[in-house]
Amino acid sequence: MRIEHLASEHRFIARLAEGDAVLAYDMISTGLMDIQSTYVPPAARGRGVGGALVEAAVAFARDRGLQIRPTCWYAGVWLSRHPELSGMVRE
Repeated sequence: MRIEHLASEHRFIARLAEGDAVLAYDMISTGLMDIQSTYVPPAARGRGVGGALVEAAVAFARDRGLQIRPTCWYAGVWLSRHPELSGMVRE
């Protein structure tokens, strides 16, 4: 699966046969990335697509020294399952 980062739109997208899966974020302050929503088409759920989108966003944030605020419930759950990333999370 290939994930594209559309920086000007603040989105990460996985183009799937079932439709686009999208993670939307915003930069709410210097050094803080708010992951606002994650959407995966129903027919593509359960295959790790949402996790791959969050992972791509986390890699982007890590490479730039950003912290993450997961206002998206899915991103929050995903991050809670990766305690090694807890230093990047800001509530």
